[in-house]
Amino acid sequence: MNRRFRSAIIAPLSSTRNCNLKGFWNSYKFMKRKLRDPFIRSFSSSGPDDEHSTRLDSSDSAIPVVSMLETSQPIDAGSSIRKPISLWPGMYHSPVTNALWEARSSIFERLTDFPTNAPPQSELITKSPSESRTTILYKFSSDFILREQYRNPWNEIRMGKLLEDLDALAGTISFKHCSDNDSTTRPLVLVTASVDKMVLKKPIQIDNDVKIVGAVTWVGRSSLEIQLEVTQSSSDLDSDSIALIANFTFVARDKITGKSAPVNKISPETENEKRVWEEAEERNKMRKQKRGLQFPMKEIEEKEALRLNELLAEGRVFCDMPALADRDSILIKDTCLQNAFFCQPQQRNIHGRIFGGFLMRRAFELAYSTAYTFAGSEPSFVEVDHVDFLRPVDVGNFLRLKSCVLFTELENPLHPLINIEVVAHVSQPEFRRSEVSNKFYFTFSVRPEAVQKGVKIRNVVPGNEEEAKRVIERMDAENQYHISK
Repeated sequence: MNRRFRSAIIAPLSSTRNCNLKGFWNSYKFMKRKLRDPFIRSFSSSGPDDEHSTRLDSSDSAIPVVSMLETSQPIDAGSSIRKPISLWPGMYHSPVTNALWEARSSIFERLTDFPTNAPPQSELITKSPSESRTTILYKFSSDFILREQYRNPWNEIRMGKLLEDLDALAGTISFKHCSDNDSTTRPLVLVTASVDKMVLKKPIQIDNDVKIVGAVTWVGRSSLEIQLEVTQSSSDLDSDSIALIANFTFVARDKITGKSAPVNKISPETENEKRVWEEAEERNKMRKQKRGLQFPMKEIEEKEALRLNELLAEGRVFCDMPALADRDSILIKDTCLQNAFFCQPQQRNIHGRIFGGFLMRRAFELAYSTAYTFAGSEPSFVEVDHVDFLRPVDVGNFLRLKSCVLFTELENPLHPLINIEVVAHVSQPEFRRSEVSNKFYFTFSVRPEAVQKGVKIRNVVPGNEEEAKRVIERMDAENQYHISK
């Protein structure tokens, strides 16, 4: 057992030696019920007079925060009040999604109770990024219950849950921007289209407070980009430093017709907002260029055919003469893991579809397991390379997640990289049909101490042409990203 985690368990037990054992056991059982049952848990709201409430310094270089609660205070991830059950789309909630639903309850009530003949928004509104800016604060240093829900077996933060929360916060921000505050018009359906590369700039500690700040940074005709910054202050630093930046793209659909719908415009005000808008515009152009290259798929030219043959050369040895294959290499198909589950109504969002953050968390945890079994050592998260939401996932769908190590990067022996692909398939057995709904790409490494102890990462090779094409596509995407940087 991890020594720190073991001491965290033993310490509170040792302090009860002089207490009545029966009373302690009853308290322990009650605490377990609070952790297990969200209806029993009591949430404490931080008000403006609370001496422990977090205040934003106006002198901070960050843009002032405007939350959804009509107050300058950030949303406390550990504080929320249950609305009547009819206002909640499903029973699948993290502490952050609870707080976000509470924060945007006035908007959500419109989404669940609007006239079927309500007209669409007639006039677009121009908003500034500050009008959608929202902050979530995780008080890990003082909120034990919240900290335990985000702790992994190695006494670190569960990155999958954090990715899930990022998607939930991006959804709240998109609703805030697209709302026209008119109860007579029908609201838009906003869905996650893609997630750009997220690079973990520094490890996120479970014992220090974490803050996520996000806002709409770019708007097209029917799409918008939300940028989120995850910050955390180190124990030896007073100011927050950025641990991760994420860019989510959402698309808008008309709730009745299902067609693309225009969204409110955006007007950057500060120099920083204008710079971020220009960067988002460049990313949008790159996404369009990428779609143009993929659909239809460009023909492989002579140079590409050479790369393909080079990748397949070693794979053919594995398939045709396995006894002569390189012992330091492995076929992609031998690194695969998969799981399957039915999508339950408790996992749905306000539109009755499966919550995108839930899918992202499940994909991340499968990718983590794949990297773990491949490396034979606890992996460390490096980045989310890209996420595509190709089609919505509905309640009752049979979803299969397939994961594999697509390729490894071994140029730096002390910091090898493991690139994982996770593909989600929506299957309909009664119709003998299966479609790809999502593609996720993650990068992991192994800890330096594991490398020093002799852990060695093997080279991964494709066994057929289809796998080789996927490897080349991801390698090119990685190169394009580094060139653009």
